[in-house]
Amino acid sequence: SSSGVSMSGSPALSTSIDRRPGHNITPVRILSLLPSATEILFDLGLGDHVVGVTFECDFPPEARDKRIVSTSALPEGLSPAEIDLVVKERMSAGEDLYHLDHGAFSEIAPTMVITQDLCAVCAVDVSEVDDAMTYLGCSAEVVTLDPMTLDEVIDTITVVGAATNTDERAAEIVAECRVRLATVAVQLDGVDPRPTLLLEWTDPAFTDGHWVPDLISAAGGRSVMGRPGANSQGVSWEAITDCAADVVIVAPCGFRLDGARRLAEEVVGRDVLPAGAEVWAVDADAFVVRPGPRVVRGVEVFASILHPDRCGPPDPAHAVRVA
Repeated sequence: SSSGVSMSGSPALSTSIDRRPGHNITPVRILSLLPSATEILFDLGLGDHVVGVTFECDFPPEARDKRIVSTSALPEGLSPAEIDLVVKERMSAGEDLYHLDHGAFSEIAPTMVITQDLCAVCAVDVSEVDDAMTYLGCSAEVVTLDPMTLDEVIDTITVVGAATNTDERAAEIVAECRVRLATVAVQLDGVDPRPTLLLEWTDPAFTDGHWVPDLISAAGGRSVMGRPGANSQGVSWEAITDCAADVVIVAPCGFRLDGARRLAEEVVGRDVLPAGAEVWAVDADAFVVRPGPRVVRGVEVFASILHPDRCGPPDPAHAVRVA
């Protein structure tokens, strides 16, 4: 039902704005249902206008002070295999993976809601948002962000800027992202791309999709099992063992560096990775799996992993080698 006008110069970016009757021209009360959108809004100087967030919105730290409107329906403390099982069971049963707090939604009375239609596992689905708004009689403007590539991730900054009348600041942020990517490209001029395997999940194994293969390419790597601009997919450990990657990067969706390192060590201990490959753990939530401005830092981190002779070693707060 979010079939509004596209707000991007890139026709492939399925981003829509649903302008419902009676919405305010200048949005002053924004509900962000995406951690990446929360980051963009704060970068645009709109932190004071953000009235609601999700339980995962932890950057910048001030986002933690906002009203939490969306929480996970999954039990805490599950292993990756248990999470995978529960997610598949709930999705096959048509059950939600996230709870939208209708009471909180109603109380904060947003005039704009930023959501996604990309991955039902990663955040509240736009259909659930539409249902809640209809139920509550809410007439907020809905901005739906669905980037699939690195360029489209950067484009979402422009989209949010256009929707919130902060185009000038958005253009500055986009220009800074482009300059940093160009700087990495200059540093890596002439390098041979290193065959790289990235794991977005470790039990079962899922390799990189969406914008993540682009991050690897921009960092002087070649994703050996990735699907650029397409969904991440499950693969067999036999295929992974035989994939001839020089470097394995473990960046599991939903995990910070400590969790990624623990899972990377588990995988190394199972002796299923390509023989002789370097194995690195990366802070996935900060730099890889959330489609916001910090994916540019992700490119810089990957470049330091893949080509430390050109880019210097990675910051140990961002990435650690485990094998």
